[in-house]
Amino acid sequence: MESYKKLLAQNKAWANDRIKSDSEYFARHATTQTPEFLWIGCSDSRVPANEVTGTEPGDIFVHRNIANLVIHTDMNVLSVLQYAVQVLKVKNIIVCGHYGCGGVRAAMTNQDLGLLNKWLRNIKDTYRIHRNELEAIPNFDDRADRLTELNVVEQCMNLAKTSVIQQAWREGQRPNIHGWVYHIENGILDEVCMLDSNSEVDPIYRYEAPVFQYAED
Repeated sequence: MESYKKLLAQNKAWANDRIKSDSEYFARHATTQTPEFLWIGCSDSRVPANEVTGTEPGDIFVHRNIANLVIHTDMNVLSVLQYAVQVLKVKNIIVCGHYGCGGVRAAMTNQDLGLLNKWLRNIKDTYRIHRNELEAIPNFDDRADRLTELNVVEQCMNLAKTSVIQQAWREGQRPNIHGWVYHIENGILDEVCMLDSNSEVDPIYRYEAPVFQYAED
């Protein structure tokens, strides 16, 4: 059997097992979703959000990209963020990196990776900001692990600086923002930071309520 056909067969078996154990399983999810969490994770196939958190379909709204970045010009992640916060009213946003991340490790080199150069430059910026700390770590793997943690912290702060989050916090709404890192070798998640509406954000990033003006007919 070809590999893609195996996936289709496994899907049918999974769906049948769900129906056998809970006849209303799919009916409950057919019309709406009410996830409590937004997960912004790495595209790495070894870090699936539902699997590593032991959650079910419908529990986590997911966005994934190379090295779990939150970039202010990325309309994809910003669209997901706005929908999750303003429509789904998620209570928590998780930025999850993982040790051994290929994107982080590539950003630490001078290798020309074509289009990826533009994307990974955001991690290079984090490296530059924390250069003294990172280059005091002699072992490359240990340095990469620390950059992975610092990258997660930076992406959490990037979330906090968005107008979507600032508006939600101004209106007394969650979400709280959590930075996690996943250990591929043992399956454990570690928390490296947490931000909420009381967290310190430079005033330059605090947006006032928008003022809309409509032209007279």
